[in-house]
Amino acid sequence: MIQPKQFFECLTKNEVNLFSGVPDSLLKNICSYITDNTLAENHIIAANEGNALSIGIGYYLSTGKIPLIYMQNSGLGNVINPLLSLADPDVYAVPLLMMIGWRGEPDVKDEPQHKKQGRVTVALLDAMEIPYQIINADSNILEVEVILKKILELSKKENRPCALLVKKGAFEEYKFQTENRYERQLNREHAIEIIVDSLQNTDIVVSTTGVASRELFEYREKLGVGHEKDFLTVGGMGHTSQIALGIALQKKDRQIYCLDGDGSIIMHMGSLAINASMKCKNIKHIVFNNSAHDSVGGQPTVGGQIDMKSIAINAGYKWGKVVSEKDEIKSALSEMAEIDGPALLEIQVKKGFRKDLGRPTTTPIQNKAEFMSFVAEKGCP
Repeated sequence: MIQPKQFFECLTKNEVNLFSGVPDSLLKNICSYITDNTLAENHIIAANEGNALSIGIGYYLSTGKIPLIYMQNSGLGNVINPLLSLADPDVYAVPLLMMIGWRGEPDVKDEPQHKKQGRVTVALLDAMEIPYQIINADSNILEVEVILKKILELSKKENRPCALLVKKGAFEEYKFQTENRYERQLNREHAIEIIVDSLQNTDIVVSTTGVASRELFEYREKLGVGHEKDFLTVGGMGHTSQIALGIALQKKDRQIYCLDGDGSIIMHMGSLAINASMKCKNIKHIVFNNSAHDSVGGQPTVGGQIDMKSIAINAGYKWGKVVSEKDEIKSALSEMAEIDGPALLEIQVKKGFRKDLGRPTTTPIQNKAEFMSFVAEKGCP
């Protein structure tokens, strides 16, 4: 295993001083160290991975130096366009280094949403002609220094993007030191319980990737009821509200509750404008804002610095409200239920979740089948 401090010093020794990306659970220790030990202007936690790579391109164009762009391998989907249409040697030939967390690595236990991505990660890099080196749990800092020097020299010599593919357990634990800037009392899990208790029998729920879907699943278990009313978007961060829109347009006689997160909504904020443009009367968009990428280490987002309600209203949502106390949620939910048109409720919550929180015990395929049967019902009791 590698100490984050040693790896960071190795990067800076090689004149890698600009960091941008989207946090990943396999990279959380090094990402936390970078956050704690880098000026804000030199570490940009981007809206999505493609944006991070574009920031890196701008950095190179203005300094001639190589940036580090970090991501989970699922983020390759967001990065392909700027990677191949801008940074590629056949276009602008931009040298840069990607650090990619290898979720779903073959023969390593992981969640179902990572299996396919993990299986094809190397093939994707090969198809995009991205040279890469692998760092694993047995790697030591001396080996990593050699790997890093080699991959950076190749990137500079050939003016091309290169990658470090990081396996599970490569970095030693590092405790995030940066203080939480937002003092909030409400737990997201308690907010979810209040929402579920307020739903009607015919209401449909689409929940975002990460901890929120796990908390929703566990509360249904606690109530002793099924999970057919909930579509758990276990992957595809940022796409939850568009899945909800696709359902809402076809099921106009049902209320569609989209349970979203600040990191998710920021990743593809243009979705707000599309939701508004379709003028769906039945979309109820609830955003849990803890100003953090909670599921992958608690790295900060800009969620606490922006006015999501006003953004939604100016995009065309018919109603918006912000709450931060338990008593406010019920009245806000009652008010939102009466709105004809896309409505957004921002619930400000503190980051973090209980350590014994479980994971869905049903497979995505089972969830899909049960959910589709529920959505197909014309009249629910």
